[in-house]
Amino acid sequence: MRLFAALFPDAEAVRELERAVRPLRALPGDGAGRVRWTPVTGWHLTLAFYGEVPDELVPTLRGRLAAVAAARPGCTLRLAGGGRFGDRALWAGVAGDTGELMALAAAARDTGRALGLLPDARPEYVPHLTVALTGRRAPAALAPYAERLAGFAGRPWTAGELVLVRSETSPEGSRYATEASWPLAGGRPG
Repeated sequence: MRLFAALFPDAEAVRELERAVRPLRALPGDGAGRVRWTPVTGWHLTLAFYGEVPDELVPTLRGRLAAVAAARPGCTLRLAGGGRFGDRALWAGVAGDTGELMALAAAARDTGRALGLLPDARPEYVPHLTVALTGRRAPAALAPYAERLAGFAGRPWTAGELVLVRSETSPEGSRYATEASWPLAGGRPG
């Protein structure tokens, strides 16, 4: 199974971001659809991407992530600002209790490393929610989109649940399904 650990913003936070992203879809320069907007229903903050996980490791991964969730408090976050990873991905940023978010991401990544699912050296975690991707063969210039999203500031929401997500890829994009979820200590589901 192709799995990752994530947090999902609450419905109102998603609606706010959706309203901010809607005008971006109409910006000139998309270049015949080279910008692929991610489905709103799947918007999430990836904490750790594990890739293909052998079936025999899934129960252990679940158990260890349950322990991570039990040890980490919920956190108050808000979607704010925007940026891009080159001309490959456009994202909304995250503000609020980002120290706790970073600690949760580190624990989720450490879990993957302990199981041999992640290499020892990984790029620094950048809290974000991907709203669009571009084609590898013909990327679109994402700077104008990121500039427009830079001023976005959503309302706070409580991240109270760690989710193990199964990702199924198809030519139309990725579809996500919850494999398991756990409340964060002292948190409530977001």
